[in-house]
Amino acid sequence: MSNTTNNSINTENKYDIHERIYRFIVRVIRLVNSLPKTPANTVIIPQLLRCVTSMGANDQEADGTLTKKDFIHCYTIVRKENKETVFWLRLIADTNPTIKHKMVNIIQEGQEIIAIVSSIINNTRTSS
Repeated sequence: MSNTTNNSINTENKYDIHERIYRFIVRVIRLVNSLPKTPANTVIIPQLLRCVTSMGANDQEADGTLTKKDFIHCYTIVRKENKETVFWLRLIADTNPTIKHKMVNIIQEGQEIIAIVSSIINNTRTSS
């Protein structure tokens, strides 16, 4: 595949919220797998995994809803779980100083997804 084709695929995926959420979840899981098994991390990791995977499941559920109300409900949960995910990521970054610099991008991605999902919710509410 040419570089042009790769770039267009990457650009398209950046704007596909389902793919973007999926890739974010994969990044978080890979991060978790690389974390040192400290007492604090062993408490935080299950919390982080629960909320980030719930985020993905609710995104997929929203994609299959039949009503606007159900769609908004599912995406509200996606936003809630994403906010919790960002909280746990920030906590890991602040308590694992050797990897904090590596976490800036993943935390930023989480915050961007929150903004996108919030926009989707607001636009859905105001549409006819």
